Amino acid sequence: MKILTRCATALCISAALCAPAFAQDSEFIKAEVVDRGVFAGDWVMVGVGAGYHPSYDGSDDYVLFPMPNAQGSVGGFEFGARGPGLYADLIADGHSENNVKFLLGPLVRARMDRHSNVKDPIVRLLAKVDVAVEVGASAGVSFSKIINPYDSLTLSSDIQWDVAGAHNGRLISPSISYSTPLSTAIFTSVALSATHVDDNYAATYFSIDQVGSSASGLPQFDAHGGWKSYSASMLGGVDLSGDVRDGGWGLYSFFTYSRLINDAKRSPVTSLRGDAGQWFVAGGISYTF
Repeated sequence: MKILTRCATALCISAALCAPAFAQDSEFIKAEVVDRGVFAGDWVMVGVGAGYHPSYDGSDDYVLFPMPNAQGSVGGFEFGARGPGLYADLIADGHSENNVKFLLGPLVRARMDRHSNVKDPIVRLLAKVDVAVEVGASAGVSFSKIINPYDSLTLSSDIQWDVAGAHNGRLISPSISYSTPLSTAIFTSVALSATHVDDNYAATYFSIDQVGSSASGLPQFDAHGGWKSYSASMLGGVDLSGDVRDGGWGLYSFFTYSRLINDAKRSPVTSLRGDAGQWFVAGGISYTF
């Protein structure tokens, strides 16, 4: 199930919420040298938590699921979790102090939407969708020191194709996000994003053919590609030592609201059995070293 929090990017969901949360005290803002602590070199964050999201894209029933995560930077190359998948930035400027950084690299994710955990008894009568394996790339540009020495504004987009034969479709997810610390221990980020899908994707998850209509009683529906949804996200992190620059333990939370539009909204699995408004919440604990 994909709740478009890619907002970020999409986003992508990351549990490394505390990673960029550097100090924003007035002395640091005025300082000529920015102290990034453990994040000035190689670092890795691992986290574990749980999330709560619709049982399928368009559902009004919600399910709880585990959410392990990881993110880091080694040799200037950044990597991390992207929902139920992984991405890597192959442009090695993660340790650079430049105000402009470029992002480009591969991503892979699994999509289990309409494969399991469908709680609606009518939607369960439709054909089960195989697990999709989506492979693609993420590209963008990030501008730092917009308002203070530790913030950043990122414009990016993901593009991915199913290579497992589940939906045989393509998704494009542009996003814009802004991240900033609120103190030496607290970090926050907000993001806006959207998702565009092709006809194959739309037909797999939102069309209902004659067989499906006879089995479920839902009317037939022929879904076409286009803009599927838009989203707004907010995430926050708190470093438990009071200073994120020394690494260690932290807590994170994530919240997204997505709105299905066009045929994704008009499909009977959404309009008759679900809801176009989709909520996603998650939280957990992380350790950075």
